[in-house]
Amino acid sequence: MQIQVNTDKSIEGAEALAAHVRGVVADVLNHFSDQITRVEVHLSDENGAKSGQDDMRCMLEARLEGRPPVAVTHHAATLHMAVDGAADKLARMIDRILGRQRDQKNRGDDKSAAVLTSAEE
Repeated sequence: MQIQVNTDKSIEGAEALAAHVRGVVADVLNHFSDQITRVEVHLSDENGAKSGQDDMRCMLEARLEGRPPVAVTHHAATLHMAVDGAADKLARMIDRILGRQRDQKNRGDDKSAAVLTSAEE
């Protein structure tokens, strides 16, 4: 799983922050790493030089194998909180998507087993 971090011009300490973000995202999405090809992280301060409540934004876009990309956004008072919130949202979203896929596959297996049982009788 490749993790690419992008920041806007108002974000300072980009390299240290990028390393932290990669660690958080990799840790939270580790369970899905074999199904995710790439995660793009976009960090921004929506108010720039002005201060404000929940003005830090983290947008995560994950590219799943064989599926369209999925994205989530989280706003918070700090970048670390925004990254944590977005990573948790993305993990829940991917879990739902892959869970639905497993459920459909299992239902398909149940139907084929029922057809075989009916044909055998």
